[in-house]
Amino acid sequence: MSSDFSAARIHLERAYHYLRGNDETSRSACEALDLLIETVAEAQHRRPETAVLEFPQAMMRQL
Repeated sequence: MSSDFSAARIHLERAYHYLRGNDETSRSACEALDLLIETVAEAQHRRPETAVLEFPQAMMRQL
């Protein structure tokens, strides 16, 4: 099962939006959410690893 990073990001951004207070708890929670949102965004846009196919040496000589 793979993660739905776009949905997680939406929920994290929504939580960030609701923490509008000027108190220390709201500010520190927003800082933590910033880090989470950035991490999820990076994971969301990460390219999957691809396999590299190696050609047999005999074919390389013909080219």
